Amino acid sequence: MKALKISVLAIAFGFGLVSFTAKEVSVDPITKTATTSPVSWKSETIDVGNIPQGTPKSLDFEFKNTGKTDIIITNVKAACGCTATDYTKTPIKPGQNAKVTATYNAANKGAFTKTVTVTTNAEETPKVLTFKGTVI
Repeated sequence: MKALKISVLAIAFGFGLVSFTAKEVSVDPITKTATTSPVSWKSETIDVGNIPQGTPKSLDFEFKNTGKTDIIITNVKAACGCTATDYTKTPIKPGQNAKVTATYNAANKGAFTKTVTVTTNAEETPKVLTFKGTVI
């Protein structure tokens, strides 16, 4: 009985591990084939290194529309009030590039890690972009 419980737990744990994936792949409901996101980010994480206190730091997260239809950024939200955002507001045509800009106020000394969440019409799950550094 004890061996059976351990086996059941091991199988459940194994299925739990298999459910994690690093690549965003969805299934097209019409063709039933796997598709990847049409939003191709140049970088999803940026390390800004050391920045001086009291001097705002702007950085751009760039992406390319690798799909076949226009992409519209519908929402951009910073995780805290210390970061302002701006983004491309016009539709991004296939093959075109666009960007999301985050400006960190750098008011407090020390290491930081901040996020910006981007929602588009092309992805079901919003993309979380990260930037980090140290205010000196």
